Amino acid sequence: MNYFQLFGIEVTFDVDLNQLSQTYQTLQKAVHPDRFAHASSQDQLLAVQKSAEINDAYQTLKQPLKRAEYILTLRGVDLPNEQQSFGDTAFLMQQMELREMLDEVKFADDVDAALNHVQQVFRQEYQQLFDLMRDNIVENNTAANVLACDNLRKLKFYQKLNIEVERLEDSLFDD
Repeated sequence: MNYFQLFGIEVTFDVDLNQLSQTYQTLQKAVHPDRFAHASSQDQLLAVQKSAEINDAYQTLKQPLKRAEYILTLRGVDLPNEQQSFGDTAFLMQQMELREMLDEVKFADDVDAALNHVQQVFRQEYQQLFDLMRDNIVENNTAANVLACDNLRKLKFYQKLNIEVERLEDSLFDD
């Protein structure tokens, strides 16, 4: 059973997170190990396994990039691993420029303003890519799925950049 079936929802990128959370709570209550305290050890083990599966499904479906990756996997799209080389040299050059922009924040006259500018640029570019990926997934044809996969990989670069932004912010503003 796939994660969407487990939660009784349509395989779609846009999910109702409130409904997802409510269904998660209902499913977890049904298989909570305490309910099987007096059951056989096999039933207890099955409850623990089912609870873990429900948790994995929930974590995947509630996070947009994990959900996108899961949908693409269900469609049979071959997702490249993180270490596989990236063919879009323009994107890679842009990533280098963004990293340079991030490095320059430390030396700005107004560090707070520079950091806010970097965060705004990252958010805008991330959102543009995210919207493209979402549109590709909704389109759901071979070419669109390949583009969605490519955009998903690019979005993961931005996730890493955002972690670096948070680290920089912590280091700059820790007293």
